[in-house]
This record gives sequence, structure tokens and C-alpha cells, in this order.
Amino acid sequence: MDYEFGIRNEANDQPYELTSFATKHGLTIPVADAVLFAKGPSRAACDAAALAFLCAVAAYSKKRSP
Repeated sequence: MDYEFGIRNEANDQPYELTSFATKHGLTIPVADAVLFAKGPSRAACDAAALAFLCAVAAYSKKRSP
């Protein structure tokens, strides 16, 4: 018999739920939905995309302020 025992975090294997992703990253629902659509179902890719989006928004607002 050959048994394979793996330790997996089930939450990391599942795609994000829209409202929890939006809340986690402080995004609006439409923005969170766009990120999840573009980068899902990978949680790591979605987290990275949310961070990149927030950094881009911060840079844009910094550039626009006098």
C-alpha cells in the first residue's frame, strides 16, 4: 500500500469570495471583481494584483496632488 499524506491549507486552494477579498484589501466591489476576474482563481496572483493596484492608485494620487 502506498499512501500519500499531504498537508494542505484548504482555504488557500479555494478562490476568494468577492466581499472577503474586497474587505481584505480595502477595495470597492467592482474593483475587487475586476481583479478576481483577471487574476483568479490563484489567491497569490489576486493578492499581488490588489497590491499593485493600490500602489498605482497611491502613486497617481501623489502625482496629482500639488
